[in-house]
Amino acid sequence: MTPRLELINAGRVHGEGHTAVAALDGVTMQVDPGEMVAVMGPSGSGKSTLLSMAGGLDHPTTGEVRVEGVDLSGLGAVGLAEMRRRRIGYVFQQYNLVDGLTAAENIALPLELDGGHRKEVRAAVGRALDTVGLTELADRFPEDLSGGEQQRVAIARAMVGERSLLLADEPTGALDSVTGESVLATLRQRCDDGGSVVLVTHDARFAAWADRIVFLRDGRLVDESAPSHLESLLGGTR
Repeated sequence: MTPRLELINAGRVHGEGHTAVAALDGVTMQVDPGEMVAVMGPSGSGKSTLLSMAGGLDHPTTGEVRVEGVDLSGLGAVGLAEMRRRRIGYVFQQYNLVDGLTAAENIALPLELDGGHRKEVRAAVGRALDTVGLTELADRFPEDLSGGEQQRVAIARAMVGERSLLLADEPTGALDSVTGESVLATLRQRCDDGGSVVLVTHDARFAAWADRIVFLRDGRLVDESAPSHLESLLGGTR
């Protein structure tokens, strides 16, 4: 089975000489189909850098990043854009919805940019809205949606089409605990349906939904564990 995501001795250095800073240092990990992996660590530990490289938004200074066996560094700008439209969904911490577009239009963007036929795009958007429970809010603009509803639109946009890898950067950071649990349940279902999710979070309650938790510190992967010890500490979250 080909891993959905692989980082192989991946490093990212910003700057040069005495000003060089290693944001990520020799990280090796993989995410398999159907798996959710939570990434935890203190601020500045490299979590967002890891996610950016996994999504092709940044490139490793050393090592490799592969999605479904494809080395992202071997793709040009056009190839990376195509990979993000078709295989990789990114849930940004601040949602990044387009204010002038409705929920349905925001979700449709990746498919329309990829040249999808209108009928097929409409059907895919309908399925995505149904998955996140927002079918009745399809025609609302972001300003008319709550924070939790906006986040679910962002997740639907990340899942739409055939995308198999979801990268979520603190998707519950601005949400209340009930809405946060709903968002995690949606991501968990995506994995149960065969997709893969990499979740960056500071919150142990939400990390406990994952199959594995990896811990970063100073740009290095320092530990990895199952979430069972977190669940036992918290009294169970799933």
